[in-house]
Amino acid sequence: MLNKQEMSHFQKILDEQKRDLEVRFEQNDNLDLKHGHYHESVGELSSYDNHPGDEGTELFEREKDIALSEHYHHEYMGVLRALKAIEEGTYGKCTECSQDIPIERLEVIPTTLYCKEHSPDQKISDNRPVEEEILTPPFGKFDMDNKDESVGFDAEDSWQEVASWGTSETPSDFANLVYDDYNDVYTESNENIGYVEDYENFVGVDIEGKNITIYPNEQHKRYEQSLDEEGIMTTFGDLPAYEHEPYVENND
Repeated sequence: MLNKQEMSHFQKILDEQKRDLEVRFEQNDNLDLKHGHYHESVGELSSYDNHPGDEGTELFEREKDIALSEHYHHEYMGVLRALKAIEEGTYGKCTECSQDIPIERLEVIPTTLYCKEHSPDQKISDNRPVEEEILTPPFGKFDMDNKDESVGFDAEDSWQEVASWGTSETPSDFANLVYDDYNDVYTESNENIGYVEDYENFVGVDIEGKNITIYPNEQHKRYEQSLDEEGIMTTFGDLPAYEHEPYVENND
């Protein structure tokens, strides 16, 4: 049970917190939330001629003000409840079990009306916005690259198609720049389009899947160069012995 001196001590702390919050609201004009729209707080009449980036900044600032306002009001109401408990003579006792709240806990959280065991905030919520199921990881469930044998046009492909027309990225944004053209400076711009394996760009067959033919082109040239650099005959390793051409066999 708190004695009169301890009760006076905590009442003084709570009164100071109350005055501090009231002054904070007054000085920041209630975080400009009395205005109907954030345009009013910045003197704008409409969004018509505003850059989307500026609109995004203003929206972020508005959301931040709302979050701070909710936090301040929650803290303010906690102070008022604690002061009311002092007036009623119940301060320092748990609302749930009526046991004395340790003075160490009151020193840390003067507004608390619960002991540690009966605090309403026993569990940290792990609930996440439903949007994260789609947006996290990037492109969420609409990114099919990790699915075996998937060659569908997914969300990532949609982004690459749009990015091919230009982004805000520059060569300095990439650690390993392997692009030949400035217009190709976007994520995975060198990814094959319309085919999966490199050789599908220059190898063809007839309608029956026979008469394999090589059509020399720039892709075929790069493919051969990459194999020569690695000293292999295929991208998945060397050919089995029975498939080697005689001229590559060691005469010894």
